Amino acid sequence: MTAPLTSALPPNAVLGIVGGGQLGRMSAMAAARLGFRAHILTNEPDGPAAQVAHAITVGAYDDPDVLRRFAAAVDVVTFEFENISADGLELLSGLRTVRPSGHILRISQDRVAEKRFLEGAGVPVAPWHAVDTRQDLDDAAQTLGLPFILKTTRLGYDGKGQRRVHTAEDLAGAFDVLAPHPLVAEKMIDFACEVSVMVARGVDGTTVTFDVTENRHRDGILDLSLAPARIPPDVAAQACDVAVRVATALDLVGLLGVEMFIDRDGAILVNEIAPRPHNSGHWTMDACPVDQFAMHVRAVTGLPLPPAIRHSDAVMKNLVGPDDMAQWPSIVATPGLLPHHYGKAEARPGRKMGHVNVLFPHGGLPGEFGVEAALGPLAR
Repeated sequence: MTAPLTSALPPNAVLGIVGGGQLGRMSAMAAARLGFRAHILTNEPDGPAAQVAHAITVGAYDDPDVLRRFAAAVDVVTFEFENISADGLELLSGLRTVRPSGHILRISQDRVAEKRFLEGAGVPVAPWHAVDTRQDLDDAAQTLGLPFILKTTRLGYDGKGQRRVHTAEDLAGAFDVLAPHPLVAEKMIDFACEVSVMVARGVDGTTVTFDVTENRHRDGILDLSLAPARIPPDVAAQACDVAVRVATALDLVGLLGVEMFIDRDGAILVNEIAPRPHNSGHWTMDACPVDQFAMHVRAVTGLPLPPAIRHSDAVMKNLVGPDDMAQWPSIVATPGLLPHHYGKAEARPGRKMGHVNVLFPHGGLPGEFGVEAALGPLAR
């Protein structure tokens, strides 16, 4: 096994990024601003990240020959999404330092492993029940009560891989539709809002957190993020503390998105974790001196982590599918809209094509009508 990286990488060092999507694209651009070169391992030769990278290796994420060629060309390895091979990342870790580490990827890839880890770290989660068999599902209905959400333990994202179970008659259909199993049943929470915290942790254990973000979904996909979240200051402080606790328990080096529910009493329940830049952190690209991508690159390359401060309040609006992209000419022509296009050629329904940020004075995030007005052609 290669010796672990113990000092900060110098300028022109190569950051290897596993995954070729938009998060890899924006990470590569952040790396370039810090003087690094980005080398992408991707199965998409003309994907979003490949378009802006210094170099690419095209191949499967679990092909040993591809992985060895990739490792030989980079100085440190990170990843931009979880749907990659954990075994492949383990092979890479024997050749180069990988940040975040492979064991963190394995936890985040499996909802049951994730929940067990969070509970072991003393972090509150919604009541849940592992489901391997039809009897397990009946037991979940008995234990959790109805309604609840049934999810695949792996590969679910943006609303995919889950079903809402409202009645006993829904059980069999949900179980069959979500095959193959295992699954996990989660009690539906009567929450006041959904929030997330992006926390970065450096090689020396330093942690910094961006402001808590309020998230709103549409058709299972993140639609709007508002920063800062409109929650009491003490609840926001608790949310940041929870994120730091999770990052520390993981021994994370890199960036972590922690999604949470705030219930009607102000209690915090962690929903999911994502050990990489996160859609709900895109507002930082225009509202912070150091955004989430730069913070991630700093952490994995061993550079110091500055305070994660914002100079403006912000709203982030996702651009999803052909309907939103039909507004692109109006978006780029509208003052105050800060557009980010991911370079994807085809705007399929449900596909994230880009996002728009809108800035407001610090402390000046408006109410609902003000947000709608600021979004201009994207208002709904």
